[in-house]
Amino acid sequence: MFDNLTEKLDSVFKKLRGQGRLTEENIQQSLREVRLVLLEADVHFRVVKDFVTAVRDRAVGQEVLKSLNPAQQVIKVVREELGRLMGEGMDNSLQLAARPPVPVMLCGLQGAGKTTSCAKLALGLRRQKRNPLLVPADIYRPAAIEQLKTLGRQLGVAVFDSQPDVDPVQICQDARRYAELNGYDTLILDTAGRLHVDEALMGELVRIKAALAPREILLVADAMTGQDAVNVAQSFDEQLDITGVILTKLDGDARGGAALSIRAVTGKPIKLVGLGEKIEPLEVFHPDRMAQRILGMGDVLSLIEKAEAAIDREQAQAMEKRLRQEGFTLETFRDQLQAIKQMGSMDSLLKLIPGVGKAIKQAGELQVPDKELKKIEAIINSMTPAERRDQRILNGSRRLRIARGSGTTVQDVNLLIKRFTEAQKMMKQMQKMGPRGLKGLLGGGRPF
Repeated sequence: MFDNLTEKLDSVFKKLRGQGRLTEENIQQSLREVRLVLLEADVHFRVVKDFVTAVRDRAVGQEVLKSLNPAQQVIKVVREELGRLMGEGMDNSLQLAARPPVPVMLCGLQGAGKTTSCAKLALGLRRQKRNPLLVPADIYRPAAIEQLKTLGRQLGVAVFDSQPDVDPVQICQDARRYAELNGYDTLILDTAGRLHVDEALMGELVRIKAALAPREILLVADAMTGQDAVNVAQSFDEQLDITGVILTKLDGDARGGAALSIRAVTGKPIKLVGLGEKIEPLEVFHPDRMAQRILGMGDVLSLIEKAEAAIDREQAQAMEKRLRQEGFTLETFRDQLQAIKQMGSMDSLLKLIPGVGKAIKQAGELQVPDKELKKIEAIINSMTPAERRDQRILNGSRRLRIARGSGTTVQDVNLLIKRFTEAQKMMKQMQKMGPRGLKGLLGGGRPF
């Protein structure tokens, strides 16, 4: 989402770095360009004005102009103010410390991803050892109840048996009684939406709030809608006093204005973000990390957290032990690829590494598409166990059979074997370093 914004800000700061020395004049010129970049990214005009004013007040101070590297100091100020703009320092954790079952109400317009977000939230809570109950309370949208029940079955999460001819408030109250009797500690309420904000919608949501007193009222906002998401957030906040925002489709190709504006306009934190259509847990929103990503500085902490969620300690230790016993084979290589796939797309992971995202964009055709990894996995899966353990036995006829079995060409198979053999040599050099070498590679039993 922020690729275009990152590129334009980098262009502005490149000019700043090229200055022999900084003055109030060239800082002002740079901030005028930053202002235009943010407005083009669909950031709310009042937010842009306050942001530029805050940066200018700090950037023209003595700590910047008299520092050894004033250009870097300005960038540091911009990073800190971006973090503050998106809510750095605010408590964006879910407040679920209450007598169970704790009601969590999700609201928003149709198409924002509300029902999917309910399922993603339930999956995340279950991984935190909670026992959630999904409650379909949208009786107006066709198949909304069935959609949530289907998602619940896919995830193994319980869904209350709502009926479309029952009042939504009654559904929520019945679900709470059911949860009390059956040991569920969290109620996730999927409420109705509309194509636009209207009195009937708000009246129903206000009645649900009054009847259940939700511990959290989370607005699900579509990041792709830009300024509209900010206006919607204001309307819902005025009526319901929302406690936070779930921003969906953050991996889309929108300009990013909603993510930068919504906290500043409503004063409510962005608590969670949703990426893609796959049913994976919502991610916690970290304003400081997002500021770093916008400025092209990467986000190593998020990368580590993704690895820790995808690969547990026992799995990493087993991988290390297997490498010691069997060496680096095509089989262990395939297992590593599968572990990486659990963390997300390769493109999204590489962008979290400082400097790599920019390098990939410049390289263009040198990007590592996920379909290439699927091709590699298909080739390895088409081999026999003996071939995966020792690629040296792969003669011409074996390679032809593997190519046909994987739907690739012999050239693809040859290229994989060549690159793997080179990687294997490097791994052997690491093994010669002993336990310290392998632990440096695998993180001593940790994902990294």
